Amino acid sequence: MEEKVSVSPDSAISKENKALLGEFYNDMILVERHAKLTAETYLLSCQEFIKWAEEKNYPLNEFDVKKLFFFLVSRRENSCSELTVAKDISALRAFGAFLRRRMIWSENFALELDKPKTARALPSVLSVEQVDALLASIDTKKPVGVRDRALYELIYSCGLRISEASSLLVANVHFEEGIIIVRGKGDKERIVPFGAAAKEWLLKWLYEARPQLVGNAQVAEVFVNSRGKPLSRKGIWKNFQAMEAKSGVTAKVHTLRHSFATHLLAGGADLRSVQELLGHSDLATTQIYTHVDDGQLRDYHAGYFPGHGKEK
Repeated sequence: MEEKVSVSPDSAISKENKALLGEFYNDMILVERHAKLTAETYLLSCQEFIKWAEEKNYPLNEFDVKKLFFFLVSRRENSCSELTVAKDISALRAFGAFLRRRMIWSENFALELDKPKTARALPSVLSVEQVDALLASIDTKKPVGVRDRALYELIYSCGLRISEASSLLVANVHFEEGIIIVRGKGDKERIVPFGAAAKEWLLKWLYEARPQLVGNAQVAEVFVNSRGKPLSRKGIWKNFQAMEAKSGVTAKVHTLRHSFATHLLAGGADLRSVQELLGHSDLATTQIYTHVDDGQLRDYHAGYFPGHGKEK
């Protein structure tokens, strides 16, 4: 079954090119086997490229490296960051390969574009006390509050991405072993242990609160919204914003993942183990957590990832 592709109706892209973008998206999913999030990201970049090309009256079959370069210059002139431009180049390379197979381009001109070298910013990290404050701000008197406490406890305890938390299946939660099976980027699975606090709230959610929202329906995902439907990534992000405002702690959902990794390393975990737990394919991605100030790390906690509070 083909994925449905959505090209914004107000994007002023011609009908012909909308259809081409739709074919490109399906090609990424079904032929190139890209992850859905990657395909969606590339699609958005290529929509911007097509809009620009049509505004300039540049037919796709008359493109060359120079015109591609002009597009990237226009992106920088519109205040796009180097990271965004690097992402655009990756998208154009994928699109160029597709256009080459369709014989619209004689070669993949995007391969000649050099990605800008970007300095990676150090990740924002919370102290254990700040994590405590965030989680304590959740009102657990209602089922959705129990859900949020279980959700964000698990994200912190396992270093999950938002997409991994929203897609987590009930069948992949194993209380006896204290592990969950996570489906991460590139559809890769990994096993991640969770702590005592996460276990406590997850049990309350799955066996007490969740049935009140789901009823008799069979829902595979662990986390659901107030209507008993799978909780979306947007829902997770929106609920976290409310926690942030209430607690006074400035953070993003992804900050919990950064904090998980930093706290592990500060406690003595080896880099390879943290790489496996985070699901990083490249060790260099994990190494950024070793660049956080050593003194700051020591202040966070003295033990081996104590999480927050004391286990009973």
